[in-house]
Amino acid sequence: MADRGVILFNLGGPENLADVRPFLYNLFSDPEIIRIPNDLARKTLAWLISTLRQRKSRGLYRQIGGGSPLRRITAAQAGALEKSLEAAGKPVRVVVGMRCWKPTIDDAMEQIRRDGIRQLVALPLFPQYSVTTTGSCFNYFRRCLERAGLAASVAVEWVESWHEDPLYIESMADLVQGESEKFSGGRPRELTVLYSAHSIPSRYVEEGDPYLEQTRRSAALIDTQLGRDTGSMLAFQSKVGPVRWLEPATSDVIVRLGRSGCGSLLVVPISFVSDHIETLQEIDIAYRELAARAGIGEFRRVPSLNLYPKFIECLAALAQRAFSRMA
Repeated sequence: MADRGVILFNLGGPENLADVRPFLYNLFSDPEIIRIPNDLARKTLAWLISTLRQRKSRGLYRQIGGGSPLRRITAAQAGALEKSLEAAGKPVRVVVGMRCWKPTIDDAMEQIRRDGIRQLVALPLFPQYSVTTTGSCFNYFRRCLERAGLAASVAVEWVESWHEDPLYIESMADLVQGESEKFSGGRPRELTVLYSAHSIPSRYVEEGDPYLEQTRRSAALIDTQLGRDTGSMLAFQSKVGPVRWLEPATSDVIVRLGRSGCGSLLVVPISFVSDHIETLQEIDIAYRELAARAGIGEFRRVPSLNLYPKFIECLAALAQRAFSRMA
């Protein structure tokens, strides 16, 4: 049995329509996302938001088959990572912990306890750090370690971000290049490339969250890897609620590009490593329809990393470097 392990963190997603409301409740009751100090008030607000949004959200999930594929994809990534690490040497147990759905971080903690893991790499499936994603997962997992009485006996190496990792950049560049070549005419340098990242409330960045800076850096490195000499653009999607979020909005940029005569648009989901509702519905359906209405003749979305072999190599390299720091 392996005494070393990796926990892959993600937020999760509803696997069927019945899961939508409880998933939304879990998401909006997270104190790192809804910063209301009073626990009862935050949970009451989460109940209200999940109740009001469930019908619309279910409609969106129906458009992609009735649920998110995120759990299945993340489990496959964990399996591929485990095989890659095993092939490289000593066996490593890879578990999945979802912050807002199943398998939960508590489930992962129980698996770690049962397996007797003593050296653990905490690896988020978020290349760019934000308190709303990596920070939330890490904070909750620390509390799990304390509750399980394992904080002193399990050595943890925390991988906070990997937005500049060469294999991540190369993987993204490979997929961008491959999709670029599918446009008619085969002239990728003449395309408009729009990086689309999940938005977060602007005040988090103003308070020191590095997410915006790291996302910009990732996009710049991908452009450099591709040798692009024409500027790309960065925009943000998936805003929820009335507070000010990072701008510009991806939808607004698409409309402006159409009005300015853009004929070919390639959208790069830069902060997403797996397909889920933001890629399959928001980009592939809603933004594609918006682009057509705006007069953009060709619209393509770069595939998510999912099980791309070089991306699995990236995760393995991140884990191996983390273990080496623990030696």
